[in-house]
Amino acid sequence: MNEPDQLHLRDYIVEAEIGAFQSERGRSQRLRFNLTVDLAQPVIGVDDDVDLILSYDVLTDAVAVGLGDQRFNLLETLAEKIAAEVLGHPRAGQVRISVEKLDRIPGALGVTLTRRRGRVDAQQAADENELVILLHGAEVPRPSGAVILTPDAPQLPIPTGGNERRIALLALDQAAWALGGRLALDVADNRTELDWAVKEGRPMVWAPARMTADIPGLEADPISVALWLAERMGASRLDLALPQDAELPNVTTDIPLRRIG
Repeated sequence: MNEPDQLHLRDYIVEAEIGAFQSERGRSQRLRFNLTVDLAQPVIGVDDDVDLILSYDVLTDAVAVGLGDQRFNLLETLAEKIAAEVLGHPRAGQVRISVEKLDRIPGALGVTLTRRRGRVDAQQAADENELVILLHGAEVPRPSGAVILTPDAPQLPIPTGGNERRIALLALDQAAWALGGRLALDVADNRTELDWAVKEGRPMVWAPARMTADIPGLEADPISVALWLAERMGASRLDLALPQDAELPNVTTDIPLRRIG
């Protein structure tokens, strides 16, 4: 059996903020990436034509997209995202990826995984279901299909002092769990579960604090948070279920807005 042709990216070092520990927040650390891609077809017969091969840029771009998607706590989640980006290219059949932290200990800490086409949620897999983000600020019927519900601010006093933005985000998380309970829907706080729900065409409630806590400049109000998610996930539109006396917000975005309820 012939071995597949392969493409490599080796010892690619990038600084990024990542990690679950408090000591890793607010600071960058060096990450080393090694990727090996098994090509779906051999390179025989490409006639030295760059348009007929898998470009090395696909690998470096996948790393950049993964790091730019959100702040990750786990190397495993980052590696899954990068693998999905690579396997979104039709000339990639399998990818082996290693991601290592270089600044935690004198050596390297990391993860290695191998993914084949069909085992990951590449972006076009999510595109099979039209994604709608729904800001649940007023009671509307329980949705079906690929809908991610974001919570309204809870109508409760919020403690003052300390990091008020983080407290407000945690209050939105509480509202998300309450909403999930009322509608009998699962609640997710990470991109991996959200992508899975979209792929499966299932509604899900989003608890935003984990994904948004470290996003600079993002206000901790329900509309800003919902719009951020809609833009980040490439939603087809943002539905706003608002009280009847509430005005439609004046925001600048390419995401279509629709008032419902």
